[in-house]
Amino acid sequence: MSGQEAEDHKDEEGQEDRYRAPALDKGLDIIEMLAGREEGISQAEIAKVLGRKPNEIYRMLDRLVRRGYVIRTSVDQYELSLKIFELGNRHSPFRRLATQALPYLREFAREAKQACHLVVYDRGALTAITQVDAPGYWGFGIRTGSRMDLLNTGSGHVMLAFSSANEREFMLRESEDPGSTISAELAQQLTLVRQQGYEMMPSQQTVGVYNIAVPILANGDKVIAALACPYLQHLDYMNSPSREQVLEQLKYTVAQIMSSGMPENLRMSENITP
Repeated sequence: MSGQEAEDHKDEEGQEDRYRAPALDKGLDIIEMLAGREEGISQAEIAKVLGRKPNEIYRMLDRLVRRGYVIRTSVDQYELSLKIFELGNRHSPFRRLATQALPYLREFAREAKQACHLVVYDRGALTAITQVDAPGYWGFGIRTGSRMDLLNTGSGHVMLAFSSANEREFMLRESEDPGSTISAELAQQLTLVRQQGYEMMPSQQTVGVYNIAVPILANGDKVIAALACPYLQHLDYMNSPSREQVLEQLKYTVAQIMSSGMPENLRMSENITP
């Protein structure tokens, strides 16, 4: 943000800041400007972009470099470091989503007598951020931290079905198999998944298991996660819920999670950024 843009922003607010912190504003201006650049930039160029004199930002740049937020290159240019990224990941909104969803997942497991897990998109695949085992002394489940494929899992179909064409292309580019493509048959299946609002399919990894998955949406139709159940038919429980009954319980659980109020920065952010 340039000096003039800062003044315009102040005017739009309709009032002057009561508690000004010029040095902090200067540092944030530098960080925000560097965040929008792919290459390094000199001190003089930074000053020009921000509409300030070079000596105004010299000390601020020095402090940002010493604190590790900015890197000074061998050719006297400045780049943003990964420190802000690291700090952001210490307080991930998805971690809070997992904590918030856990009581509802436990209730689902108790009622459905099935395991369940919550997954999010992560670098070309899916990662389970929390899970609950089925009650009793046996069951089948996904470990927290496990990574799953997009193309051959119920959760992956849900994430792809509720993503835009650009987002799908981005996710496939990031996948471990750079040659991954969506076949005509899968494209038809994804259309069906979006229309019906869920995926229910035989597991492509384990015989006898059905993948049932439902999307968790924000801002109306933005998919941010999927809640999934690897369904196994129980023979040792009387009146064990059917696949269709478990699907309805899964939908109800997602509705509870969404109505409970998801973390604000999760609702307003996009975990997929093409």
